[in-house]
Amino acid sequence: MIKHHHVVYEFNYLTKEKVSGGDNFTQISATAFDYLVELCKCQESESRFLSNKRVGTIEVVQVKNYLGVIFTPDGTQIEVLPKTASRAQSDDGNADARAALLNMLATLADFKSIQSSTANIEQIQMPLLEVFISEFLASVNQLIKRGLRSDYVNKQDNLYFLKGKLLVNQQMKQNFINQHKFVVEYDEFEPDRPANRLLHSTLVKVKQFTRSLKNQKLLSELTFAFADIPLSQNIKNDFLQLKLDRGMQYYKAPLAWAKLILEGFSPLTTKGINHASSLLFRSEVLFESYVRHVLNQQIKTDDNKLIGQTREKSLVEHNGANYFNLQPDLVIQACSLELSKKSVTQVVLDTKWKLLDQNKNNGTDKYGLSQADFYQMFAYAQKYLNGHGTLVLIYPKQTDFEEPLQHSFDFTSDDNKQLKLWVVPFDISHNCDDNKRLLIQKGSGLDNYLNCAVPQPATNG
Repeated sequence: MIKHHHVVYEFNYLTKEKVSGGDNFTQISATAFDYLVELCKCQESESRFLSNKRVGTIEVVQVKNYLGVIFTPDGTQIEVLPKTASRAQSDDGNADARAALLNMLATLADFKSIQSSTANIEQIQMPLLEVFISEFLASVNQLIKRGLRSDYVNKQDNLYFLKGKLLVNQQMKQNFINQHKFVVEYDEFEPDRPANRLLHSTLVKVKQFTRSLKNQKLLSELTFAFADIPLSQNIKNDFLQLKLDRGMQYYKAPLAWAKLILEGFSPLTTKGINHASSLLFRSEVLFESYVRHVLNQQIKTDDNKLIGQTREKSLVEHNGANYFNLQPDLVIQACSLELSKKSVTQVVLDTKWKLLDQNKNNGTDKYGLSQADFYQMFAYAQKYLNGHGTLVLIYPKQTDFEEPLQHSFDFTSDDNKQLKLWVVPFDISHNCDDNKRLLIQKGSGLDNYLNCAVPQPATNG
């Protein structure tokens, strides 16, 4: 049962002490805090998304670069939202951050059924867990409208009439005296099948989490439809035995949600003393997935191709072996014919889940850019572009970084090869047209391949 709900942003602090004037601090119950401290000491997945430290005189647990929901055994729910909206901590800011997270989640394989749109304002005002429950219930509701599918279930029973196949050996043992009964094996056509048992079990499980009256009402209606179907007695075994017959594709979405919920809200599940579950996703992975998904839709022609996480090149070779793979997040390959010969041009793109500030445009702050990221991009250029061409660093769009940097970053070389790096924002909000999510300088080279250039003249550094 959820008793307390808190909303925090990436890298914020959780504490059991009251802190005045600290937007980055959130007070939670002492029981919940002590539980999270114990998780920080684990050698397993928990230490990846939580860190126990002191800030001044205050002991805190800092959430790291993971987004989603953390549960504690005392009924505390901590919702971790993207840092892109952290400077506008309000109900509207929370809704925008939640919508951005849902947008990114919808590009992951197991979450493609998530419906996040500007029309669905009620969804993004809900706590994240309620959104997930709402999506699951909506998918089950659609399934019931199309009908629960039955299957032939093999059964054995001792009946007063002969049905199916008589089991002679068992008949002799069990009915030697009661010869008016028959031990038989037969097939019964009924909805008691693994898929339906799993969905019924999931409905029962979410009942303990939801606090939304709307979700509770729909949950009651759906549970009634499963009244004649038993709960799963062995969830793992039922998933192994899942068989979707022809015409059962509409089962896929609700079963994907059921798997997520019944396995303890994985993919990252805490394994603390009381086994409280959590649903957390690494920020960088979500951002890269979302960028790749949108750019795939924006490729101009069939001759252009977007490649993700290629490992074609390595930094060095040693004794015949390649060391240190160079793995850019995205590579655009463009094919063209020149003098009857096929020519391939490449653009290397890398996503960075970091906050830039356009106002810090001086030699000291450098917009908040990292020198290490530039070294990384330079290495990509040498191996993938032969030292000349176009590089793009993609950052999330937010209040202090709403337009692409007007000037390219130029790498000079003795052989006059032109190598330019562009820094652009990528809009992950819910109220933006798909073809304007990536904002790039017209004339940067990237606009030759994508339908999303900003109509302003290019200005070189």
